[in-house]
Amino acid sequence: MTFRLAHLSDAHIGPIPRPRGRELIGKRLTGYLNWRRRGRIHNMDVLARIVADLRAQNPDHIAMTGDILNIGLPAEFPFASAWLETLGDPKDVSFVPGNHDAYVRSSLAHLETTFAPWTQADLVSNQRYPYLRLRDDIALIGLCSGVPTAPLLASGKLGPDQRNRFEIALAEARANGHMRVVMIHHPPHNKGATPGRGLTDSRHFEAMIAKYGAELVIHGHNHRHSIAHIAGPDGPVPVVGVASASAVPGSERHRAAWHMYEIARQGSKWQIEGTIRGMKGDSEEIVEIGRFAL
Repeated sequence: MTFRLAHLSDAHIGPIPRPRGRELIGKRLTGYLNWRRRGRIHNMDVLARIVADLRAQNPDHIAMTGDILNIGLPAEFPFASAWLETLGDPKDVSFVPGNHDAYVRSSLAHLETTFAPWTQADLVSNQRYPYLRLRDDIALIGLCSGVPTAPLLASGKLGPDQRNRFEIALAEARANGHMRVVMIHHPPHNKGATPGRGLTDSRHFEAMIAKYGAELVIHGHNHRHSIAHIAGPDGPVPVVGVASASAVPGSERHRAAWHMYEIARQGSKWQIEGTIRGMKGDSEEIVEIGRFAL
């Protein structure tokens, strides 16, 4: 049997609702000014075509790795929830937060309640990140790297408590023979992003993968397709980044796209084949633009 997992990220839904003056104190002010300058990069018509193309491929599950929002305004969260509903039933869609979803401390309460249906763990007792969802023999492990940061920073962090729970999830899923897909917003490997934008505890993440392994790690944040590897106990673990689902300008690697993974067991191993679908050239049609094997 083949399990088909779709991955998209960094929707950056706009336009931003008109903020109140008191909501633009601190980091939100610089973020809002930046959006006014760069907001046209993210095209909602393109995002709608990406989602329609993804749904037409009928994946078994969808992973959305963060940055639906822009500056974490309370008024942004209902739009984010409504958009996630267009992807499918929450049991078929998993979400992990990005730095723009957890933009400031006042965003965190909205973040927890708004996205709860898409971060529901299979075990009721496990309601904190990481959450684990088992679909067939696939263990989907969702991490939260989105944390509030100072102005002009976009870094992420897991923290010791989440890392400890993540270690347990990796070990138990491995012992049960499950294929482990780790979902995170920030590229989790060392030097996976430019200074001020990376995962601050990436070395801890790499150490856990080196000890317990994983079969696939997927992320967003950099707005481009990328493939890296982290050393694992049974060989290199692929770490794959996807482009923004709504970006229109820039190079081919940065334009709007999503990934489809076809996962199948081959004896004691897992075979993973990926397809990139998105915008190509001057065409507005969403087409297959590349394939890769992991």
